[in-house]
Amino acid sequence: MSSRPTPVKKAWRSLTWLVVIIAALVAVNVGGVLWQGGTWEPKLALDLEGGTEIILAPKVEGGQTVTTEQLNQAVAIIRQRINASGVSEAEINTQGKNVVVSIPGKEVDEETRNRIQSSAKLEFRAVIVTEAAATSSVDQTPSPTPTDGAPDSTPAPDPSVTPSNASDLAWVTPELQKEFDNFTCADIGVEQSNVAPADKPLITCEINSTSEQAQPDSKYILGPVEVAGERIKDATNSLVANSQGVSTNEWGVNIVFDSKGSEQFAKVTTRLAALQGAQNQFAIVLDGEVISAPRTLAVITDGKPQITGNFTQETSKTLADQLKFGALPIGFTVQSSNTISATLGTSQLQSGLIAGLIGLILVMIYTLFQYRLLGTVTILSLIVAGILTYLVITILGWREGFRLSLAGVAGLIVAIGFTADSFIIYFERVRDELRDGRILVSAVEAGWKRALRTVYAAKGTNLLAAVVLYILTVGNVRGFAFTLGVTTVIDVLVVIVFTHPMLQLLARTKFFGSGHWLSGLDPEALGAVYRGRAQFREPANVKPRNASSSAREAEKRQTIAERKAAELTAAKQATQSGRGKVKNK
Repeated sequence: MSSRPTPVKKAWRSLTWLVVIIAALVAVNVGGVLWQGGTWEPKLALDLEGGTEIILAPKVEGGQTVTTEQLNQAVAIIRQRINASGVSEAEINTQGKNVVVSIPGKEVDEETRNRIQSSAKLEFRAVIVTEAAATSSVDQTPSPTPTDGAPDSTPAPDPSVTPSNASDLAWVTPELQKEFDNFTCADIGVEQSNVAPADKPLITCEINSTSEQAQPDSKYILGPVEVAGERIKDATNSLVANSQGVSTNEWGVNIVFDSKGSEQFAKVTTRLAALQGAQNQFAIVLDGEVISAPRTLAVITDGKPQITGNFTQETSKTLADQLKFGALPIGFTVQSSNTISATLGTSQLQSGLIAGLIGLILVMIYTLFQYRLLGTVTILSLIVAGILTYLVITILGWREGFRLSLAGVAGLIVAIGFTADSFIIYFERVRDELRDGRILVSAVEAGWKRALRTVYAAKGTNLLAAVVLYILTVGNVRGFAFTLGVTTVIDVLVVIVFTHPMLQLLARTKFFGSGHWLSGLDPEALGAVYRGRAQFREPANVKPRNASSSAREAEKRQTIAERKAAELTAAKQATQSGRGKVKNK
């Protein structure tokens, strides 16, 4: 019993992997449709579907003005926040003194609005006085939430003493105490109600976001700012683990300070860890509101605290992105929020799809004309590439928020020509090997080795151009670059796991292996058999016209060294012929 040749085994193995990849993509999309709100259609961008336009008006105090630099900085930060949430093809621009944010889709969820609107000015302040016990803690390694402690036993302040640090009770003057007594958490959000300079105490509240009506529940007097949000180097969200490393199913925000911030935070926790009662706490203040006021259980010297509290996965992700990309230079309020229609609409999308279909048909006609039935491999490869691209774009739509704009459709259309280039390179390499006198099975393997290097070089250039374009541009141009990059990767995959294996199998069939004239791989139809070293051997039973054409083709394919060798040989033959004539005389 004879076993299959190794190339055949490799071919079937590659085709099996292709089936597995397609099945996996289909399974992922099925799971997305069933459990994550996915669809079987790609999501469309603003120019094709429409969306929501949010106009943000800056909040300025009397006498202040908004500068162009502040607006441009706000646009850059908002764009980073939105892109981090997975919303693609959003447009953020300035309009006079306002910022206009256009987001694809008819509805914008509350978390996306918070990403856009929230200033995200973060401050770390020491707690001086509070009316409620702490409900969270901070440590180098997460620890269980402490139980409610005894009522605060903070001693009465002495207003005649100058404060020695941010936790000193001397900050609480009779005037500040009276203001604190009269302050109600319902005032949160009222202009100037919970705003204070960085070097002064702050009266504010902690919002209980898990309560049914999200009402404030804790009131604080906080010391001056000790660590500013600008010192945050990175921020991520994750599930909180206890001291044994077991997940508590609660979400938290992990902060990484820069070197100066780490030093400042270490000093703060060193002081607070030795204090008792409310003064053992420090408050994490976001836009004037306390989001968490944990107790200090240990000195944190590595600059990597974790914020815990009433977070969900979505709210922790939103806060982490806000902190990661920085606070807005100015505050904003939503002036209006309107639904906008598609700027191009379905007619332009149909025109783009028709253009792509025409291009596909022209490529098919060319390959059938140039390569006869070998062109069917190109057609099948394009179909496989189309299936993979459609599945990937669809999954990215519901998984990562990718939206297909008309520029992205153009990238897919351009990819048809780029994909066909790979097949042409491969087929021409195989034909070269046939001209060199190899049999088809050997020509396929030798041609593949030569073609693969060229394909890698060409596709690497395409991918590099797509990456650079994606990094340096914004808006719809990024959509073009993204689809171009995705299709380039898929192109290489299809050539490796489908086109080459198919040619390996076809080379062992009688129709292609015998060089049928319709196969596109007929050695006689391809012309002279190139032998190397500037020599050619005319194939048998070839018409004189074909032989002459083949000789010219082979001559074109000579290297410089081979051409010089041919000229030298011709010169020697001419010299010997001249000497022979002289001798005959």
